Amino acid sequence: MPGTSGMILRAPGVLLGDATPTERRQTMTTTQDLPVEGTVTMYSTTWCGYCRRLKTQLDSAGIAYTEVDIEQTPDAAAFVEQVNGGNQTVPTVLFPDGSAATNPSLVQVRERLGA
Repeated sequence: MPGTSGMILRAPGVLLGDATPTERRQTMTTTQDLPVEGTVTMYSTTWCGYCRRLKTQLDSAGIAYTEVDIEQTPDAAAFVEQVNGGNQTVPTVLFPDGSAATNPSLVQVRERLGA
């Protein structure tokens, strides 16, 4: 898929670029698209143990997500820095309402999704 370098699709139709303009949060200062309702976008790196743990938990819970490697996607790294006080802290999870959480537990993800 064009323009998907550094992104891993974890469920059909949940790629960042699939959101319509009306689904994008107007207050965000980056070009990041919001995840589809009931899913999340997880910003990660290949070497992050906390990211691997959360991915395993999301998979086990049946929560669809899109993974974006911030080392391969400069815009994603900038977004992570923006929501983490200038730090590239992963995993950073973006929710459909436009909020983000750094290194959330599975319980926190479920609560934010209403699942």
